[in-house]
Amino acid sequence: MSPTIANTGVASAVVFEPEYLNSFRDIYEEKIVFNKLLGLKIVSVTPDEVVARIDMRPDLVGHYAYNRIHGGVISAVLDAIGSAAVMACLAAKHMKEPPAERLERFAKLGTIDLRVDYLRPGIGEHFTIHAHALRVGTRVGTSRMEFRGPDGTLMSTGTAAYIVS
Repeated sequence: MSPTIANTGVASAVVFEPEYLNSFRDIYEEKIVFNKLLGLKIVSVTPDEVVARIDMRPDLVGHYAYNRIHGGVISAVLDAIGSAAVMACLAAKHMKEPPAERLERFAKLGTIDLRVDYLRPGIGEHFTIHAHALRVGTRVGTSRMEFRGPDGTLMSTGTAAYIVS
């Protein structure tokens, strides 16, 4: 059996071009201004997984006495990286298209549903966010996300559905 991406039938051997990855990063880190405000940085993008990082800053604190990150920040970055995983998986399904055409698909993306489970307090100097697509169809994509502390401790999880067409 050949490797697949989240049961989508796309071969895991897909490698994105540097042009695509640079533009992908630019969209999520610069063009989506709220992500920029949060300090979201894309660490890696593959058809299987998107990983991002966010550094703790005083303006992200949700509980001043414990220096915990705000739950809304967690929710926002889980949503952002969940959508990124869906877009990466969708792009892998359309590798015959030029990178610019695959990137145009971002314009149609929208969150339909988002669920977040807060498992532990978000305390740390930085956090990583991991996401992978569960299924990407012609109209809807779903993803599962994890928000992890500096030592890899799972702090929150999320699942989401996105409109992709």
